[in-house]
Amino acid sequence: MASLPYTALDGFSGVYLEDSFVLAIDEAANSLSFVLEAVLTPEHHCYVPPDETQQHCYKAAHLAFLRVRQVKWCRRTFERFYDQSNTFDLGNIDSMSVEGAEYLLCGDWGEVALWCDVPPRLTVEC
Repeated sequence: MASLPYTALDGFSGVYLEDSFVLAIDEAANSLSFVLEAVLTPEHHCYVPPDETQQHCYKAAHLAFLRVRQVKWCRRTFERFYDQSNTFDLGNIDSMSVEGAEYLLCGDWGEVALWCDVPPRLTVEC
């Protein structure tokens, strides 16, 4: 079975994770979630044109993996990146792919493989 890009998943149309900022990663017993400042493209229903100070349309978002059976951290870092206003993030989600029930995510914050019974849910605050 070939891996699929995240854009093939329901609810991910109009979202560009590669330039989205990871603000926090929350891990619980049966879940893993990412708090994001997500980049939206014009295809997303919450998209608004960015003002002259922004490169993209950014919206607060939450990427949740629920009913997780197993999490395997291949690499994990806790480096923080600071912007001009002295706020920090953990970098981007450089890639996210799916093969069956296995999801693989990579970024400056690390690399994680996880297996879950339901597709991830992306919630964007419009």
